[in-house]
Amino acid sequence: MTKPVFSLKDATVTVSNGTTILNNLNLDIYPEDFITVLGTNGAGKSTLFNVISGDLPLTSGSLEHNGQDISHLSAVKRTSFLARVFQDPKLGTAPRMTVAENLLLAEKRGSKRTLKSRQLTKEKLAAYYDLTKTMGNNLEERLQTATGSLSGGQRQALSFLMATRVKPGLLLLDEHTAALDPKTSDQLMAATNQQVKGNQLTALMITHNLKDALTYGNRLIVLNAGQIVLDVRDNEKEKLTEADLLTYFVH
Repeated sequence: MTKPVFSLKDATVTVSNGTTILNNLNLDIYPEDFITVLGTNGAGKSTLFNVISGDLPLTSGSLEHNGQDISHLSAVKRTSFLARVFQDPKLGTAPRMTVAENLLLAEKRGSKRTLKSRQLTKEKLAAYYDLTKTMGNNLEERLQTATGSLSGGQRQALSFLMATRVKPGLLLLDEHTAALDPKTSDQLMAATNQQVKGNQLTALMITHNLKDALTYGNRLIVLNAGQIVLDVRDNEKEKLTEADLLTYFVH
């Protein structure tokens, strides 16, 4: 039987005012799972991601990676096997560095990061041209452009490519299309799906778009009050409709 790559066991987060944001949450994430994550505001979605990334400690419970307890492992050390793309296109890239320099930096995730101009060989630039062209937004024409000068869609596409340049053990997509216009969002989602499937990535994606939650991924979970109230995969997920999901958003 396939073993999970990540497991949250009775994961609980209680903040200083006594509010419990995650409430004994249990979740096993298996290799090549592409899990879409739904829930109302305050359901615990961002807290779940912050716990997995190491940005927020558990009050109780545990987080395991390949059977090893990593509950107390620092966020920096987790970057050797975790990658995250945020909602804000400005996060995750170095604005004064070029697109090519950002991609080169991404290749050093989990190791000492030093950049030298001579590392950007003709072969590297050719590879980056082919890579960025897969995003379908002319990013390949801006390899020598400072990232801060890119459009929001191009910058978010670059953030995604950086997060997946070195195959992560787990990719966290934190509403990574929410700040984009509908056309750009659809474009990035299609590219995301192609990359996740083609590179056999394991990913969690927070979204408020019910259509995207149903269209993408092999598995879907719904959070409410810090607990998972729905967890479906494959054929069971395919049978769901937007109307089915809306019932979890009615108070």
